[in-house]
Amino acid sequence: MSKYAALSSVMFLEYAVWGAWAPVLAARLLGPLKMTGRQTGWVYSTLPIACIISPLLSGWLADKWINTEWILAACHLIGAVLLFAAVKQRTFRGVFGVMLGYSFCFAATLPLVNSVLFTHESNPDKWGNVFIWAPIAWALVGYALTGFRFLRKQEGEGGDCLVFAAILSILMVISCFMLPATPPARAGGVPIVKAFSMLEQSDFLVFILASVVIAGLMQFYFLGSARFMSDIGISARAVPATMAIAQAAQALATLYALGVVLDKLGHKWTLTVGAACWLAMYVIYVAGRPKPLIIGSQALHGVAYVMFMIVGQVFVNAVAPEAIRSSMQALIFAATTGVGLFLGSQAAGAVMDKFSVEGKFQWRKIWTVPLVVVLLGTIVMGTVFKAEIPKQEPAAPAPAAAPETPK
Repeated sequence: MSKYAALSSVMFLEYAVWGAWAPVLAARLLGPLKMTGRQTGWVYSTLPIACIISPLLSGWLADKWINTEWILAACHLIGAVLLFAAVKQRTFRGVFGVMLGYSFCFAATLPLVNSVLFTHESNPDKWGNVFIWAPIAWALVGYALTGFRFLRKQEGEGGDCLVFAAILSILMVISCFMLPATPPARAGGVPIVKAFSMLEQSDFLVFILASVVIAGLMQFYFLGSARFMSDIGISARAVPATMAIAQAAQALATLYALGVVLDKLGHKWTLTVGAACWLAMYVIYVAGRPKPLIIGSQALHGVAYVMFMIVGQVFVNAVAPEAIRSSMQALIFAATTGVGLFLGSQAAGAVMDKFSVEGKFQWRKIWTVPLVVVLLGTIVMGTVFKAEIPKQEPAAPAPAAAPETPK
């Protein structure tokens, strides 16, 4: 298998696994399993909680001790078993416990897929050709799940998304063995400590804090969108395909944003425009109509994800010393997918409970909260953040060998 095919297949399956359950599991929790918004928020918090810890650990192992492809394969194999187990859980405690265990496995793999790409492909112009498989995967898995549900001709209880994700995890394990060997750099010191020392740079700190806040607001989207669409009259069976519009837009934006837009606007303004796309989506959500505009607004989420989340990862790679590349990717995932999404899950669950009257959600009030917060975040990115990329110091030359002592 060629390098491009191997990197692309792993990128595809990584996000296919995630996309199989993340957009629609909330509908199962809030519907058939009759969980509250707060309980649903806690289930969706399992991945963010894991992302605070697992990426840092896996990044350290990949930089220091173990080949990256072996870590990826092991985590996805264990994850597949836990996903099958999650289907059988019907209580909040059961679902939360199993999904927490699964999330610790999956979260460990997120930064490593990026670091493998950045390690084996040094040309930034070609990154988009691999990153594009992430939104394609998310879109295709959404359409496949919708197609399966229509063929079955019944709503079901939504556990099929977990089974689908488990099967895709097994395919991911196989694909990991097709990757080129990615041994650890084994640089001196503790890589993750060096990564955290980057926060001493004020501009990078602003970027991380803004990313935590803006990324966290995605949980409002994930927790609320499926139910919101059902409430405005979109069939539950059609919701996965409707939300997959975001991934279709993301696929197009990946090629364009990582090339033309990033070259023309630079990191600062590409990130700012990405945040502004989420702002526009929440404005439409607050309006609540017309239905075609709500459906079309899914494209804004896809564009925003590329121009903020993926470009953010590219920016981190630009400022990262080579010896701690995996740990730096772990840091941005811990900040955004970890701390950000955890806080976002808690906020979204609490807000949904607060603005729920007799089981009916007051969507305009709910969507106003992320609208205001993302507005502030966009202003920070456009004014305070400068996207400074420090000059990389050349690696110190290896010390000359001492002359052999005559015997």
